[in-house]
Amino acid sequence: MCLALIAWQSHPDYPLVVAANRDEFYTRATRPAAWWGQAVSLLAGRDEEAGGTWLGVNRRGRFAMLTNVRAPSERNPHAPTRGALVVSALQSGESIANWLQNLAVRSHAYNGFNLLVGDALAAPGREPELHYHSNRLGEAPRRLEPGIYGLSNAFLDTPWPKVTRAVGRFACQLASRVDPDALLALMADRALAPDSALPSTGVPLEWERVLSAIQIRANGYGTRATTVITVRNDGLVSFIERAFDSEDPERHTDRRYEFVIGAPQGMISRLRSRADDI
Repeated sequence: MCLALIAWQSHPDYPLVVAANRDEFYTRATRPAAWWGQAVSLLAGRDEEAGGTWLGVNRRGRFAMLTNVRAPSERNPHAPTRGALVVSALQSGESIANWLQNLAVRSHAYNGFNLLVGDALAAPGREPELHYHSNRLGEAPRRLEPGIYGLSNAFLDTPWPKVTRAVGRFACQLASRVDPDALLALMADRALAPDSALPSTGVPLEWERVLSAIQIRANGYGTRATTVITVRNDGLVSFIERAFDSEDPERHTDRRYEFVIGAPQGMISRLRSRADDI
């Protein structure tokens, strides 16, 4: 995932709103969002090449997402897969702070990453919280205050052109109303930043230009999926994934799921889950 917008405890009706794009090579095998396993406790897409996922939620209201830190010269091809961290965070029964503290002591083994983990609503023995950790920042994991955040392939709130543009539009949209379809449209912006505003991240200038768009379309690489997650005060979670066809990225399939945090497992089957091909 290469761009994520997060509204945390900043809307009166929705303690959490997320809009995110996952950018990847079209040849990388990916399974679309679905409930994992018989326990249906984890909802996420799946990276079928290395395992793990880039973003997911569980029935207890915990969510996690990960982006890579763009540093081509530092990549270790033998490092463990970062996608396993999202799965581990969602499966863990520990508090977020404890889980991240244990991760921090071994996170140097992974290629560069940014990780956000949150519990969206209060529950017995826990309170709503959102934490951020990067293994390339040289800082301990930290708990985030209410606000609107943007994350790409640098550190949290690094003012890359697409981050600042997307965060501004995201904030304006939420001030009007929480509309998942409008957020999907926001994440489809393909405008490129001017060369004078581009960061220097170790890739050629041509790639810096291509990667400056909110939604990326390049030769063999681009936005593979857009995900919008909303969590309402009453515990209703809406999860929408727009997955783009790897053979024809102009085609997409929408998958929409709804469930209630903490609801008995059997309720999931009677709440909405549908896929629409477009």
